[in-house]
Amino acid sequence: MDAAEREHRRDRASGVVDELGRRGVVAVAITWVDHSGITRVKSVPVARLPWAAAEGLGSAEVFDAFLLDDSIVAGRHAGGPDGDLRLHPDLDRLVVLAGQPGWAWAPADRHAQTGERHPQDERGFARVMTERLAERGYRLKAGFEVEWALGARTDDFAPVTTAPAYGHARQVELSDYSAELLSALAEQRVDVLQFHPEYAPGQFELSTAPEEPVAAADTAVLVRETVRAVSARHGMRVSFSPKVVAGGVGNGGHLHTSLWRDGRPLLSGGSGRFGLAPEAEAFYAGVLRRLPALCAIGAPSVASYLRLVPSRWSGPFAAWGLENREAAMRLVRGRSVEVKCFDLTANPYLLLGAVLAAGEAGLAEGGGLPEPVVGNPADHPDAPRLPTSLGEAVAAFEADAALTAAMGREFAATVADVRRGEIALFEGVDEEEVARGRRRGAPGPPRGARPPPGGGGPTS
Repeated sequence: MDAAEREHRRDRASGVVDELGRRGVVAVAITWVDHSGITRVKSVPVARLPWAAAEGLGSAEVFDAFLLDDSIVAGRHAGGPDGDLRLHPDLDRLVVLAGQPGWAWAPADRHAQTGERHPQDERGFARVMTERLAERGYRLKAGFEVEWALGARTDDFAPVTTAPAYGHARQVELSDYSAELLSALAEQRVDVLQFHPEYAPGQFELSTAPEEPVAAADTAVLVRETVRAVSARHGMRVSFSPKVVAGGVGNGGHLHTSLWRDGRPLLSGGSGRFGLAPEAEAFYAGVLRRLPALCAIGAPSVASYLRLVPSRWSGPFAAWGLENREAAMRLVRGRSVEVKCFDLTANPYLLLGAVLAAGEAGLAEGGGLPEPVVGNPADHPDAPRLPTSLGEAVAAFEADAALTAAMGREFAATVADVRRGEIALFEGVDEEEVARGRRRGAPGPPRGARPPPGGGGPTS
């Protein structure tokens, strides 16, 4: 980022300040998502937006080593007091927040002080992998399913409604809340495909329309924070945890993708099974082959493995099938490939970058998908289980040359260090304490947990 680019960013931001003021905006929240999947923020008064766009907001590099409870891992390449970077808001995604009157939002790109992309910037990683796929002549479109559970403001989770799963009664009971949420998302230019009550008590789900990978990840962040804001305004707490209560059904964060070339979808009209083009088979074979390693990115918490159990339609088997909701990869004929084993403790930018890297490796390797599974994968002895613990997933990730090479040595090592930090945090803790720790959404380790090495906090 040279002086000319900084001045261009300053001029663009200056051009929107007055309009933001007319719309009642007093401050802009500039967010990034850390390796633990927590959305972090620095904000500026609206008049300071041109300065933030040009110069960036100062931020310690130590955020790459944060855990969900705000403790800090003493990692191999992150976790110390040294270093500084700049947070530059992406003005192309600047949005006035309908769910938070007086606020606007923009996602941040993290740069070194000299202007280069920070090597552990997850959003930048997703952009780089998108560009690499484009150089091969391909595009990926993506969208997320966002699930959450609504509870009363109590220490232990108590669902605000126990109306039947998928029942209209649940939506009627929370009609005003649902209407306000959908109105806020529409005002923020989020294209919602569908919205409905889900299986667990107090649980809802919405799906977003397919977009380019970075935009899809931005939308996932915006949806979650809008859900959080509207829920708070209605006096409810919200949990996106993969396991809200021990023994219950948790929240997923399913990822839908489709591969395109020359404006043509490669999931239909091809010569392969179910109309798949050979390139689509190769791409998704690369993803399927690396699903155990991708779990360290897309199912990145200890609580994730309380959700990934058979017969819960969470996708715990490294298999694919046509409209098979128990396989990790479900082909929606002619439309998308849904990866069901991922959840919302994942950083969506990091996840999309890693999926792109896996698919790119599949294209380079060639070949196709194995035989699709029909029926319950548990009834097929050759259907492999995905990792049953975060430790297994981290080991698979570190052994995968394609993913670690795409991310870079320090980036991949820091992600692994953060995962092992969470494992240590919950060591010896029962399932309810794990669920409580992930659903809290507030600092402080779960009862009985042991914090990892490290301490202190970053300074401005």
